[in-house]
Amino acid sequence: MGTRLTLIGRDGCHLCDDARAAVAEVLAHFPEVTFEELSIDSNPELRYAYADEIPVVLIDGAMHTYWRVDGERLTRALNSR
Repeated sequence: MGTRLTLIGRDGCHLCDDARAAVAEVLAHFPEVTFEELSIDSNPELRYAYADEIPVVLIDGAMHTYWRVDGERLTRALNSR
């Protein structure tokens, strides 16, 4: 199974918009990575777990970062997979 990157956020969140753009830029170089975006607004479990940390980036289900996405750091993490 390949690498899976998950972005957890919500609509109307400026940090989520920034994270979405940073993730898209990095993933343009990793076409083999599966991407999914989830909203805390439609999932009570995610809202409980991450409401104060969005946006959250998970790589294969493990926390990579929250609030701000550093493209270089994300690239290094994906390269190490």
